[in-house]
Amino acid sequence: MFETLSEKLQRSFKALRGQGTITDENIAEALREIRIALIEADVSLAVVTDLVEHIRLRALGTQVTTALSPSEQIVKIVHDELITLLGKDAARFRTSSQPPSVVLMAGLQGGGKTTTSAKLAAWLKKAGHRPMLVSVDVYRPAARQQLRIVAESISAQLYEGTLDPDVVHGTADVLRLAKEAKREAANFGCDILIVDTAGRNQIAADLMDEMAALKKLLNPSEILFVADAMTGQDAVASAKAFHSLLALTGVILTKMDGDARGGAALSIRHVTGAPIKFLGTGERPDAFEPFHPDRIVSRIMGMGDIATLLERAEEKLDKGKTGQFASKALSGEGFSLDDFRDQLRQIKKMGSMKSIMKMLPSVGPFAGMAQAVDNVDEKQFNRIETIIDSMTARERRDHEIINGSRRKRIARGSGTTVQEVNNLLRQYAQMRKMFKSMGSGTGLKAQQRMMQQMQPKQRFGR
Repeated sequence: MFETLSEKLQRSFKALRGQGTITDENIAEALREIRIALIEADVSLAVVTDLVEHIRLRALGTQVTTALSPSEQIVKIVHDELITLLGKDAARFRTSSQPPSVVLMAGLQGGGKTTTSAKLAAWLKKAGHRPMLVSVDVYRPAARQQLRIVAESISAQLYEGTLDPDVVHGTADVLRLAKEAKREAANFGCDILIVDTAGRNQIAADLMDEMAALKKLLNPSEILFVADAMTGQDAVASAKAFHSLLALTGVILTKMDGDARGGAALSIRHVTGAPIKFLGTGERPDAFEPFHPDRIVSRIMGMGDIATLLERAEEKLDKGKTGQFASKALSGEGFSLDDFRDQLRQIKKMGSMKSIMKMLPSVGPFAGMAQAVDNVDEKQFNRIETIIDSMTARERRDHEIINGSRRKRIARGSGTTVQEVNNLLRQYAQMRKMFKSMGSGTGLKAQQRMMQQMQPKQRFGR
């Protein structure tokens, strides 16, 4: 997400490099590029106009200091204005003093409410809560069935209730199910009830009346609007309509792992005033993360999101295995193909390689990596694992015994080619050599220099 916006913003900052002072003349081109970048990212025109004007007013007449150049000053101003737009702090998830707290999920059909309800339940479970799910979509039997399937996949409590299949159902059944589910959540000791509501293809009076009735009955602590980020300004218009009736407490943007241009994230907050609380970043139940404005702005500005990457590593990686691998790799002994495969599996726990690469800054040794993301072949990592699995235990321990005939056998067993086996062995040998060099004195110095180069060149004053 945000790659296009980030790339275009970086281009706009170049117009000010080498200037001594920010003036009307030299900032005009930069502001024009920023405006185009925002519009092409599907940010609403009202938001673009306000944001660009705020940047212009703050920037004009700014004198160059010894700390920041004009281009760096504009970077800082844009950075600060985007954080102001999105909210300075991560929005808190609200609960009521009397459990169960009720979370009402709102949105149009196809926005991902049902899947997101399950993801939220999984996130709450990890945070120590005991959530229960209920679907009050009495109009589409498939919707209730879908929630049951995803609830089972994350081992979450589900209240199904009963509906007569031969009767046409309406709002009265919706309210009955919701009331029963709240009572059941209390009886089972569940502290949060997530209510997956019905959606429509478009805003409709009956949908809004039903949502208003649910709000009055349940007195929810959270009313979260689920929006498909891929729909851009349509998502913004829908969020505005729901907010005017329900007073949304927050927004969840789904499909942020796709080619969403990012405009919805910037526009919804401005239009509704409701904070973005979560992002859906993939299909897996754990592809769901709290929304941190400062981290998202860092991604937009091309500075990466190392904080989220480290959090993900802390959560997903086995510290013992990772420590053993580092110790072994940096020693003179090196590491085996078994170790290599184990580390590959560890990295895969953190998500797709594309998602990991997108969190790296586009400066220093990582410059240009964002453009390389689209060329990443995720299936290649599975092929590497299959090739190693096709080796004998002895071959994995000692790769030097793998001669021509063994390579042919490994290729046949893994359904790959001898060339792919050769490529893997060559890359593995290069990695062993690199790690061994890093373990030596000169290697450690080189590593320190590399880490220094990784620091972003933008310097922000406080």
